[in-house]
Amino acid sequence: MRQLLLLRHAKSSWDDPRLSDHARPLNARGRRAAVAMGAAMRELGLAPDIVLVSSARRTLQTLEALAPLEGPPLVEPMDDLYLAAWPSLLDVLREVRETARSVLLLGHNPGLHDLAMALAGPAAMATASPMTRRLAEGYPTGTLTEFSIALPWNRLEAGGGRLLRVLQPADLPSAEELPA
Repeated sequence: MRQLLLLRHAKSSWDDPRLSDHARPLNARGRRAAVAMGAAMRELGLAPDIVLVSSARRTLQTLEALAPLEGPPLVEPMDDLYLAAWPSLLDVLREVRETARSVLLLGHNPGLHDLAMALAGPAAMATASPMTRRLAEGYPTGTLTEFSIALPWNRLEAGGGRLLRVLQPADLPSAEELPA
């Protein structure tokens, strides 16, 4: 079995209207949420072998705030992940080396949410379990989903993941005092 972790970047800043979307940094709330998510990942034993991260500033800063990740993992910043649609994200995952046991894909919405829904598949989403309902409701900044993947990476397809976890910064004790 393989593990796939999908993480949306933490909350970003809109303070400087001169910055391009790609160059927007995390805001203070986002930094705190990312640090809390990193601590939760360590506590849960989530240790990716490979991190595929969008080249956007806010995704790279989210990754920095997760540190230290066990391993440490191989980190691959990728321009192709910036605002990518879910089929493109799936194509990137199909290129992961087969020896990788766990992959963290750090990117953006709506692509990540759409990918998570596609991987879970219509049958799982139709069960209306609390976890699938939560996934269907949205994918706020800083959200992490964990999937178990049975197929080799190069054969990953829609419906090919078993949803194990949906974790949002608001769920984390250390993120409780984040301002709205």
